[in-house]
Amino acid sequence: MVHSLPHLPGILTTADLQKTADSIQALQLSNGMIPWYPNGHCDPWNHVETAIALDIMGRHDAALAAYKWLADNQDADGWWFNYYMPDGSIEDHKLDTNVTAYIAVGVWAHWLCTRDTAAVKALWPTVRKALDWVMNMRRHDGTILWAREVNGQPWDYALLTGCSSIRHALHCGAAIGDLVGDPHPQYTEAADAIDRIIMTDLTAFEPKERWAMDWYYPVLTGAMTGIRAKSRLAESWDTFVLDDRGVRCVNDEQWVTAAETSECAIAHCAAGDRDTARELLLWTMPHRRDDGAYWTGIVYPSDPDKTMVHFPADEYSAYTAAAIIMAADAISGGSLASTLFTRPMPRKNAHLSVSVR
Repeated sequence: MVHSLPHLPGILTTADLQKTADSIQALQLSNGMIPWYPNGHCDPWNHVETAIALDIMGRHDAALAAYKWLADNQDADGWWFNYYMPDGSIEDHKLDTNVTAYIAVGVWAHWLCTRDTAAVKALWPTVRKALDWVMNMRRHDGTILWAREVNGQPWDYALLTGCSSIRHALHCGAAIGDLVGDPHPQYTEAADAIDRIIMTDLTAFEPKERWAMDWYYPVLTGAMTGIRAKSRLAESWDTFVLDDRGVRCVNDEQWVTAAETSECAIAHCAAGDRDTARELLLWTMPHRRDDGAYWTGIVYPSDPDKTMVHFPADEYSAYTAAAIIMAADAISGGSLASTLFTRPMPRKNAHLSVSVR
């Protein structure tokens, strides 16, 4: 199977993006774990994000090693801790539902890129256990509680960003189940329940209006589509976007992050606005390093006499590089996973009609 690659003339060529993939793969440990930065921690959500980017760029063995690391470190109940260190110690013992669910998106992306059904079948028990644990954290209204401590009571609120991401993971999990002959329609039903809440009652979620992710994530993950998606992106553009700079992580700081800017670009792709998506990705270029990696964030001072600074200081992160690759792919339609966030998820047996290029 020929693996097409993303290419955006005038912004990022395939060669540029391969260099960025090199920066991610250089961080991967021999056991498959991909930390944020050298000697840094690893969280399963961003670990999956980097694996998706590696698959997009044709690094399938490295991506599969990343998923095998997750399988090897999964608790019997299906969850992962929030942060792991390279020496195997745990930095943060919190159990996060969104962090746990995201493996389903990664494994579905791996199949889209490789059509390696054997690998997906081997990973399916890991995905199923993760999603079943997440499903056990549902509230009566269909929202999913954010987190809990080991052997502790779940926290008493749900997050809009987290539930938006989880609904996408549930659809991916349902697609994987259909692919391997183990249907789980309850995943689709749970995702639909989340969508209904998002469309009718945003007060069901803990208020996090300060954060850009709560703005664009319902669109990025497909919970909001069509006119509602376009309207949501338009209504908070001025709140979170610094023109010619990018997306502010929070609305009360001049801190622009390349990851949020790239994710917002994917959200605009999902809403059918590739021109704005291209512009957003272009604005991330000041974050790009000579080695293809990306500075996590830049603070643009309101005082013109002051210069911009990197924040966190001197941090370049694998997940930021991954978001760049995923945005370039979504905009260009480069890889077989380029529609991962921009096309409604397939229903039962949809895998039978997916074309192979």
